Amino acid sequence: MKMLLNLIRVFAVVFIMPAMAVPHGEQELVELPYYGSAEFTPHWFKSDSPELADFHQVPEFSFTDQQGESVTLDTVKDKIYVASFFFTSCPGICPRMRSQLSKVQSEFLNDDDVIIISHSIQPGNDTVEVLQQYAQKNGIEAQKWHLVTGEREQIYALARNAYFANEDLGEFVSNEDFLHTENLVLVDKNRHIRGIYNGLNNTSVTNLITDMKLLMSTQ
Repeated sequence: MKMLLNLIRVFAVVFIMPAMAVPHGEQELVELPYYGSAEFTPHWFKSDSPELADFHQVPEFSFTDQQGESVTLDTVKDKIYVASFFFTSCPGICPRMRSQLSKVQSEFLNDDDVIIISHSIQPGNDTVEVLQQYAQKNGIEAQKWHLVTGEREQIYALARNAYFANEDLGEFVSNEDFLHTENLVLVDKNRHIRGIYNGLNNTSVTNLITDMKLLMSTQ
């Protein structure tokens, strides 16, 4: 039953909620919701709403990307970004997610206000050198798309507690385990989560790109 309820919830988040962000013919609602918990309940705040002062934000982080450069809050300052999780030797969902994220890279390649951050969930294996080779092999542009490695504990804590990236899998996950997720998380310029999308689904990634453009027009 728990698995069924979680699957229903994921379906609602991935396929229904993104569509809710831009109701046709209702210009007054052309805003994206804010999300502050693993349930992904949408909160419809104005950008100057006082509730946002204490609303969930992505906390500080420090990683190293494929260029050996630090990726911190300074990297995402005044930028919209998409967060994802992967590992370079993944033979399953990662190549499909990479293909979908390549569409995002192409769409916003010349827009300095947009970046992608893909966190390795096997940082012990995914060194800077390995990430650099992976990026070169797959046409990943360093200034647009950061493949990051770092402290395993920080990556896992950020995935669970900041992005809620693997909370919807319906299975118990210990502190030592991480069940790989296909979720893509959209974060605005103020480090608020504004959407979650299925990185394996064409329609969902199209919704992501649409929502990113909407967010750019409202921030």
